Amino acid sequence: MPEYVIETKDLTKQYGDVIAVDRLSLRVPHGGVFGFLGPNGSGKTTTMGMLLGLVHPTSGEARIFGDPARHPATLRRVGAMVETPTFYPYLSGRANLRYFQGVGRRGSSSDIDRLLELVDLGKRAESKYATYSLGMKQRLGIACALLGDPELVFLDEPTNGLDPAGVVEVRELVRQLGKGGRTVILSSHLLAETELVCDNVAVLSRGRLIAQGTIQELLRQHDAFHLRTTDDAKARVTLAPLSWVERTEERDGGLVVTAPQARSWEITRALAETGVYVNELVPVHRSLEEFFMEITGTDPTTGRERS
Repeated sequence: MPEYVIETKDLTKQYGDVIAVDRLSLRVPHGGVFGFLGPNGSGKTTTMGMLLGLVHPTSGEARIFGDPARHPATLRRVGAMVETPTFYPYLSGRANLRYFQGVGRRGSSSDIDRLLELVDLGKRAESKYATYSLGMKQRLGIACALLGDPELVFLDEPTNGLDPAGVVEVRELVRQLGKGGRTVILSSHLLAETELVCDNVAVLSRGRLIAQGTIQELLRQHDAFHLRTTDDAKARVTLAPLSWVERTEERDGGLVVTAPQARSWEITRALAETGVYVNELVPVHRSLEEFFMEITGTDPTTGRERS
């Protein structure tokens, strides 16, 4: 097994004058849950389509398991649920899985019972698909993607339209799927949910890769402190010229200083040398949504710029 399950280099897709994916170069490590994050229209689904051979790239290259992504032998090791799953409404959940198993020649008949139990549809296996709730339909789509026990699974917005209980169910299922050596690619614009599931992420905006790494690494890139001092105005003037301070701003009755948290002692020393003393110094732990807003300037749900 190669170190990276997916590798792309300058992967691009253009529709007329619109560039959906712009020179995307990324590496997805083996195992765990990897998030494709970004607002609607950021290029997530198009990227997945190119990796699955459903969309022909305009330029660039993509490899899965070290081989060309569109190679039939490579795709047999991959499962996917892209956009809204579609099944035959008057067939049962079990019959639908049997049909798609036959079409794809994936796995054995015994797999179906196991997968129905895995996605918590065992008791409704004989019910018609038309009677399923939206959450049940999403879970059946995940079961279909797992036919043949693929090593790599793509899930495109699997919590779309679900109520809070359904979101929790699917989140726990995705987390479970990422264990035991399988790699799950999760495409989502729900950053708070993704933060609870993903090991590594790639943040896309307007078709471009903005950031990539573990969530912990990304959130530590711009550490911050909330300060209250004996003279906040003078503290801001003192800290602003320091090379390792990215910025200072007034917020919540004090100052927010963006700087490495290992430098906290230097902040207090620099202020004390100018006669300013710290009353309160609290590390600020940002959410993934706050990080996304900072690096893209857009709302993660709508993709629109925020003022």
